[in-house]
Amino acid sequence: MSSHVLVINAGSSSLKYSLVDAKSGEAAATGLVERIGEEQSHHVHHGPSGSYDDDQAVADHEAALEAAVQAFETHGPALGDVDILAVGHRVVHGGDKFAAPALVDDELIAAVTELVPLAPLHNPANLEGIEVARRLLPDLPHVAVFDTAFHQTLPPYAYTYAVPTAWQEEYGIRRYGFHGTSHSFVSGQAAALLGRSVEDVNLIVLHLGNGCSATAVQGGRSVDTSMGLTPLEGLVMGTRSGDLDPAIHGLLARVAGRSAEETDRALNSESGLKGLTGVNDFREVSRRRAAGDERAQLAFDIYCYRLKKYIGAYYAVLGRVEAIVFTAGVGQHSAEVRAAAVSGLEGLGIRLDPARNADPSDSIASTDDSPVAVLVIPTNEEWEIARQALDVVGG
Repeated sequence: MSSHVLVINAGSSSLKYSLVDAKSGEAAATGLVERIGEEQSHHVHHGPSGSYDDDQAVADHEAALEAAVQAFETHGPALGDVDILAVGHRVVHGGDKFAAPALVDDELIAAVTELVPLAPLHNPANLEGIEVARRLLPDLPHVAVFDTAFHQTLPPYAYTYAVPTAWQEEYGIRRYGFHGTSHSFVSGQAAALLGRSVEDVNLIVLHLGNGCSATAVQGGRSVDTSMGLTPLEGLVMGTRSGDLDPAIHGLLARVAGRSAEETDRALNSESGLKGLTGVNDFREVSRRRAAGDERAQLAFDIYCYRLKKYIGAYYAVLGRVEAIVFTAGVGQHSAEVRAAAVSGLEGLGIRLDPARNADPSDSIASTDDSPVAVLVIPTNEEWEIARQALDVVGG
């Protein structure tokens, strides 16, 4: 019986798609349309009959999805030849309304639209992707999978900010957390690698890409996470500052005449590694550091120091930890970051094996006698979205 799900991730100027077997995780085809609405867009599709790579103008998300459907027809597999059970959509912000994936209907569309002020850069694009897909694929059930849903298990003392209660009630100001789809997937993979049920293990999961987040996972449930009301809070990221004194907004308004919007934009798009070094790509920061660049060295130290602080904090939150799990681009590929992040934590039972860390081919970077395992596990958000969508439609 088929278990295929068409997974769609619509960004503000991009459309990523994948046809995934929800049971095996195998992708029959993947594709990406970038620079939507610009004079020259880029579309790449990898299917069983070959790859398609072309630059041509794509006016909007509807045209992008039409191009994707045509790519399936030309380079396979033709969507009409596959028994697709659902279309799974990534939605960044579900607020406190959605603690699980949900079937898309008019009520869900209205609820996600109400949440646009909490994610003005993401939810409108996600909604556009859903609306376009429903028009072009009207005979399939559509399922929304929320980045915030995994973190809806946070206890009130972890998600509540010490701000006036009216702000919480009127504006929804609280910690929501993000990257939940990745944290959920990696937690399950880590438990399986340890030969344990996910309900029996406590994990600290570090999703380190251009965006970065840490999550304390207790028995398969998120109990604390570093991102907050927005993805700005927490770890140092590619272009985001992470934790900082909130009074910076007021100071810059007084002494530099900067508006809240200007400062917010700078903290999200011009800070983090980019603010410290001029580049947001961690690989370039690493190259500059290896060449003796002092700013790159400082950026690396700040990045890893923040990681270590969160590892220690979440160890205290959990009380007992079976594994520290690194995932996403930097987490998976930077042995130096992993080593620096856990350096000096041997007293907590975290013992890194340098040889394994340099080449964690079996996903284990710690010593055999380390009480706390250090794991390196690739994330697969598309597979997790497919699995969750399949659960909703009863596959």
